Amino acid sequence: MKTVQPGPEIESFYHLSGVEMENRRCRGLGCFAAKAQDPSGWRTALAQWPPVYCLGKCYASPSSTETIGDPRIEIHCDEPIVLAGVSDGSQQDYAAYRAAGGYTALERVIRSAPEWAIEQLELSQLRGRGGAAFPAARKWRAVHGQDESRKFVVANADEGDHGSYIDRFIIERTPHRLIESLLIAGHAVGADKGYIYLRKEYPVAEEKLRAALKEATAEGWLGGNFELELVIGQGSYVCGEETSLLNSIEHRRPEVRSRPPYPTQAGLFGAPTLVNNVETLASIPWIMLNGGEAYAKKGIGQSRGTKAVSLNSLFKRPGLYEVEFGVPLRTILKDIGGGLKASTIKAVMVGGPLAGVVRPEEFDVAFGFEEMQAIGASIGHGGIVAFDDLTRMPDLLAHIFSFGAVESCGKCVPCRIGTGRAQALFDRIAQEGELSVAEAVELKSLLQALRLSSLCGHGTGLAEVAASILAKFPEEFPSCLR
Repeated sequence: MKTVQPGPEIESFYHLSGVEMENRRCRGLGCFAAKAQDPSGWRTALAQWPPVYCLGKCYASPSSTETIGDPRIEIHCDEPIVLAGVSDGSQQDYAAYRAAGGYTALERVIRSAPEWAIEQLELSQLRGRGGAAFPAARKWRAVHGQDESRKFVVANADEGDHGSYIDRFIIERTPHRLIESLLIAGHAVGADKGYIYLRKEYPVAEEKLRAALKEATAEGWLGGNFELELVIGQGSYVCGEETSLLNSIEHRRPEVRSRPPYPTQAGLFGAPTLVNNVETLASIPWIMLNGGEAYAKKGIGQSRGTKAVSLNSLFKRPGLYEVEFGVPLRTILKDIGGGLKASTIKAVMVGGPLAGVVRPEEFDVAFGFEEMQAIGASIGHGGIVAFDDLTRMPDLLAHIFSFGAVESCGKCVPCRIGTGRAQALFDRIAQEGELSVAEAVELKSLLQALRLSSLCGHGTGLAEVAASILAKFPEEFPSCLR
């Protein structure tokens, strides 16, 4: 296993490498939506360089690294799965987690054949909660089926989607659940080492994880047949994409890899690798204890089980909630979130800055992967950012593309060059309210190139959110773009 030592060309890729995080202000979507509540703070955020996109404090936006306090955390389904112990903070150390039944799922899996764990996951119909909604069991079976002596499991805790703070609080309040889930995954697929890739913007989560890793090692769960290592990211949205994340762990430039081969075939250090996000892994102990069929009874259509959602500060009841798939989006926004504090909702964006918007007349849609996709939106990671009537859609697109240009890994031409040029054109619309016909043709061409030619979801997502906003709010843009 060859490790490449990072050089200047790699360190310079990251926005926060060597950057002190004191008094840093956030400029994520949640803070953009709430900028009218603190105009001077927002101006400070825009002036700070390098930028910090989402601190996972969207419930208290506009936020900074000094913002304190925890959000409201509640269960709005029959029983908690991913937020068990998170809602009441009752399982933060080993003794408390063990007393609540922690590691019994792992014990059950160890007594069984690896095939049994994968079969339960298949029965559960669990899909990845990181945004792509890929069937989790398909990844597990693919890695399990690889005839290699060296395999890895990786927890993607690089929760960079603006508006999301789900993984953050799962880790901070139930760190041992993540460790147990990775041990279960390792046993099932035949891996003897795992990694947790955690973003630098979550220092409390890092502290909790390091303490939990020491406890798990002292109790004999780690250090024998399975090793687990914590890696801290240095500021890069694209590292949320699994192949970029793997390159980052290897100390290589964290650009997106071309596929095939897929990580399940040749991932970390060229070995078969299972990559799941934190919320996906958080469902595993419940499934192993209660059975995949019991999990699949919850939800709707092809969206089974429960989902954690996080609401931004414009809501009357911002916070972190667990709901069952199939609940109407309106119920989440109005009944659980209470609507907005000061005005009506103009639109919401679910799943981060690369997702389509939802207008109020669409709020009765069932909260499910295919159901949301049918209206040009998504579930994504589950962060919900509401925008009120003070938000101008040209301003929103200019802001999203400024983020997109900064965070592009630069590997593919459409994203490296197209995002910056599209940002300039959206800036012009926001500032002047117009474009020439030639500029409109250029912008349409740029968006099409992003959609068709980008290597990963960063470029395609930017094109999709632009198409969504232009289609649903055409009256706010020059007629030549319609």
